[in-house]
Amino acid sequence: MPSVLGLLEAREKRVREEIAGLREEAERVQAALGEAEGALQRLVDARATVAEVLAEPPSAVAEPVRGAMTGSPVPHRSEGMSTSVLAADYQRIVSVLESAGREGMRCQQLAVALGLQAVPAKVEGLRSKAKRLVERGWALQVRPGVFTAPAGPAG
Repeated sequence: MPSVLGLLEAREKRVREEIAGLREEAERVQAALGEAEGALQRLVDARATVAEVLAEPPSAVAEPVRGAMTGSPVPHRSEGMSTSVLAADYQRIVSVLESAGREGMRCQQLAVALGLQAVPAKVEGLRSKAKRLVERGWALQVRPGVFTAPAGPAG
């Protein structure tokens, strides 16, 4: 027959193990609670920021570059506009075209001047960009497939 002290010790051991398990679970729940509270605070802050932005008068919102097309790195050229409004690739193309003179360049020559391989993929990409520059007034197509910079300063 087990002794009373032995039974008490066994029961005490079980209770200690149960307490340790409950403490681990409490720590896990506390960590999950902290994460949830952090997420809630970020949402509250985001909602407050959006409400502030929407409450501003419309004139405080920056207007896009005049004549720029949505999603386009090439705005329509207007008087006094500098090539600095163009994306870096387009600035390089305009710069090379300006240095080419009035005779212009074919896209294959343009690719070589830009340090690109004169492979069809690169040449056709440049052709697309050159045509976009023509459409927006930053370049001229003097003959089919030949591009140059327009007369006069770019900005």
